[in-house]
This record gives sequence, structure tokens and C-alpha cells, in this order.
Amino acid sequence: MVMVKEDIRIKKVIVHILDSTIGMPVLSDRELEYGSEFAEFLKEHIARISSGDDGKSCRFYQGESEVYKMLVQYADDFFVEVSKDMAGFLYSIMNSNIDIPPADLLVVRFRYGEEEYLALLKMNYKESYTHRTLSSEDGGNTNEIIRHKSILPSESQRLSEAAVICLKDLSVQVVEKKYEVNGEKVDYFSYLFLKCSSHMSHKSKLSIVTKSVEAVQKEGYGEGDRYEAQMKAKSIIQEELEEKGGFVVEEIAEKIFGEKPELKVAFQDKMEKYDMVKEEVLPQSETTTRKYQKQHLYTDTGIEIKIPMEQYKDPKSVEFITNPDGTVSVLIKNIGHLEARF
Repeated sequence: MVMVKEDIRIKKVIVHILDSTIGMPVLSDRELEYGSEFAEFLKEHIARISSGDDGKSCRFYQGESEVYKMLVQYADDFFVEVSKDMAGFLYSIMNSNIDIPPADLLVVRFRYGEEEYLALLKMNYKESYTHRTLSSEDGGNTNEIIRHKSILPSESQRLSEAAVICLKDLSVQVVEKKYEVNGEKVDYFSYLFLKCSSHMSHKSKLSIVTKSVEAVQKEGYGEGDRYEAQMKAKSIIQEELEEKGGFVVEEIAEKIFGEKPELKVAFQDKMEKYDMVKEEVLPQSETTTRKYQKQHLYTDTGIEIKIPMEQYKDPKSVEFITNPDGTVSVLIKNIGHLEARF
């Protein structure tokens, strides 16, 4: 569910400092007092979790998840204690795995529509410069510029690790990033901290489909025909995204490989490995789909061409000509104005 920022109602907030470089967490015993500007900051981050294509829907492993056990009988009277237990547990994981970045953990109780939620916002630190004023012995001031190592993400930045939990059914929406744990890249936030199973994000599903299409076409077409097949496939995917908001994998396979049954079978074999043959791919973010709005061509002579998809589909604008010697010419037609930019 995509949440509208303006409809989020913040009820409680607490912040815990999880800086693994100091050897222990600094847990707050009181809720955070906040104003309207900070509430807007929180709402923006919560809305981004629900609207981005990196989000994954999860369900707790009820018998194994410590976080689930903390929430199953949750009441607002125990908000501070539950948040401290969660923060302490997360810190123990971070402290044992040095690649996981230090952060502040913001635990937020909020309401959206008729439902009550809990958000776990891990604000990884970034380094930036700020000023500092020191008083001198003669009563004057000395202004300095220092590098601060604990700056929180801005309102416009997407968080790397966060979760939004519906308190009615304890369903979870997660965004996360892999970090090295015991020599292996792991989704530690869902795997070690929340202990929940997740479905693949729409961004990941779209990436798998496009890479599989490219791999099958690379194996099934000669070099001379491959570029045209790849452009046609990208055009088909872009059309489905624009007109329908997404596609079903087996239906897009028919549209792309309908005239090449053997390639369609090869593509479906790849999809079966991900259990994606009948999956829906429904990206929501323009950031995810933006690259399908243009055809990007690269020649062996070092020329790069970007063609808006609507121009690519119009034969009055662009024509691809296969020459007798097997080379390809690109004819750009009906140009009313040319402009050179530095």
C-alpha cells in the first residue's frame, strides 16, 4: 500500500543511538519531543518506504523472531520499553558485524487511515562539514569548521534499512541493503534482526526480467540482428509499463518471443529458477522506469545516441538501415533545429 504523506498521523517517537564505534548503545528512557517540521521529516521517510520499488512485503517467522515476540502483545503503554528492547537487539547484531554502519534508530508510532503502525527507521550516519564556536581566554570567539561523523540522512534521501509494521496483523514492509556477515553479503535487517520472509521487490523483478531477456537474445540472435531485437524488447516493456503500469511475466514473454518459440522456452526456464513465470511486475516509482523511456545506442566507433521512445517508434523520425555489407546506418529525419551543448 502506498501511503500519502499528508494522511500519516505521528503519535509517538523515540530515538536510540546505535554507534558501534563506542562499544555500547545509548538508549533513551523518554519519548522524543518534536515539532511540526520534524514530524514532516518522519512522514516523508515513512511515505518513501511505502512508495518506492525497493520495498518488500514480509511475514515474521513467528517461532524465531524476537521482534515478533516483542510486538505480539504490544500496547502503547510499553512503547519506550519495547523500542529499547528492539534497539538493543539490533545493536548486538551490528556490534558483531563491523560492516553494518552505525546509526540512530528512530522508532515511530503512527496512524494511517483506520490502521495503527510502527516504523523502525535506521538512520545511517554520513560524514559532513559543520561549524563550531570556541570561547577564548580573552572572552572572544573562534569559529572553526569541523568534520562531523554522525549526520543523519536528509528528508530527500532514501533510507537503506527500515521497516513499517502494521500492528493489526504484524505484516511488514521492508527496505534494506546487503552487508557482509561472516564473509557473505546478507540482508541482515530482515534475516537477522526482524527474522521475516520476504517477497522479491518489484525493482528486483523488473531487473531480473530485463537481464534475462538480454541474455536469451544474446544467445539466440546473431550480432547483426541482436540490436534490433533488444530495441524491440525494450519498446514492448516500456509500452506495458506506460499503458498498464506493469505486466505479467508469461504475457510479456509471449509479446517479446512469440515468433521465436525456442527463445520463449529458454526465457521461461530462466524465470522458473526465480519462480517468476506467472509473477506480476508492477513498479511504482518513476526512478525505476525512467531508463525505459529512451533507447540508448552505442556504436563500435564510440558514438552514443539517446532516442526518446516515442521518436524511436515513429518511422518519420528515425530509421535503421541495414547496409549490403552488414553494417547499420541510423537515419534521423525531419530535424527542425539543432543545438550544440558544452
